[in-house]
Amino acid sequence: MYFDLLDFQTYREFLAHPNLLETKLIKHDPEKFVILDEIQKVPALLDEVHRLIESPKHYKFILTGSSARKLRRGGANLLAGRAYLYYLHPLTASEIGSDFDLAKSLRYGTLPKVYLADDPRKYLESYVGGYLKEEVVAEGLTRNLTAFAKFLQIASFSVGSLVNRNNIAREVYVDRKVIDSYFQILDDMMIGKLIPVFTRRAKRQVVSHPKFYYFDAGIYQALRPSGPLDVQNEINGPALENLFFQHLVAVNDNLNLRYNFSFFRTTRGQEIDFIVYGEHGFHAFEIKLGTGFSTVWTRALTAFGKDYPEATLHLVYMGSSTFYHNNITIHPFEKILQELPEILKGEVVG
Repeated sequence: MYFDLLDFQTYREFLAHPNLLETKLIKHDPEKFVILDEIQKVPALLDEVHRLIESPKHYKFILTGSSARKLRRGGANLLAGRAYLYYLHPLTASEIGSDFDLAKSLRYGTLPKVYLADDPRKYLESYVGGYLKEEVVAEGLTRNLTAFAKFLQIASFSVGSLVNRNNIAREVYVDRKVIDSYFQILDDMMIGKLIPVFTRRAKRQVVSHPKFYYFDAGIYQALRPSGPLDVQNEINGPALENLFFQHLVAVNDNLNLRYNFSFFRTTRGQEIDFIVYGEHGFHAFEIKLGTGFSTVWTRALTAFGKDYPEATLHLVYMGSSTFYHNNITIHPFEKILQELPEILKGEVVG
């Protein structure tokens, strides 16, 4: 049985009378799932779900939502201990398989509807211009939608770079605390994520600012303004990092590996794009847009390996050959996306 809370009639009924749920399930087979789509629209339904799970019939539910903010802020029943939490991410290269197209994924991302759309650019523009902003308005997350829309664009320049919230506040013409709340909105709505600098047992002085990525490279491309003054590599480099990061996050959640993600950057400018740390391994990934290998690319990884000999070092580039440079594995970008599940599980990849 399926209830779509985006349907106004359904939403209005349950908002006024959450206990109607039990009435609607009287003839429902309790062995079959009940789906409540966009559960954050009516948080009071979670109390009913809780009660019906523990009723003599032990109903089974699938609850979906695109924002946790309203639930958390409203003190909703989050069914702790009574429900498993899963995240649905954009598609990964290993899920797409032989149909994976790197150029298409960099430009338009890997959201299922986008990947299958006849006009992916139009869909992304509609998603960014309509859904994201409408969702923010519907949830009452900010009173100044114009400032938030500008923030979404300005934040796109921070993808793969250190986030300076004071500078962003000046460009958006709002207070620094407002920018902090905007980044929190992106996290709660699963639109974007700040990642911290890796500081465990640091032997060198590291920066304090986080880095930022959108949940999908296509969303980044749709939000990033471009024109005659923009160099394509300035757009493609962050898109490449964003695509890699969304794969890291998706594989981690899909396989329940419980890794933590960060990056490494010293105050002198030596940087590693992604540090992946957890019970299954310790990996450092440096991403390069070039197709021809240069030993200069390995300097930061080599220095990091001396500080952290326990780490497995990876350099990812746009070439076609896999090889080794000292203790660093050099991976073609498209190939490593396919192999990430095995790498992060700690399995040897030939």
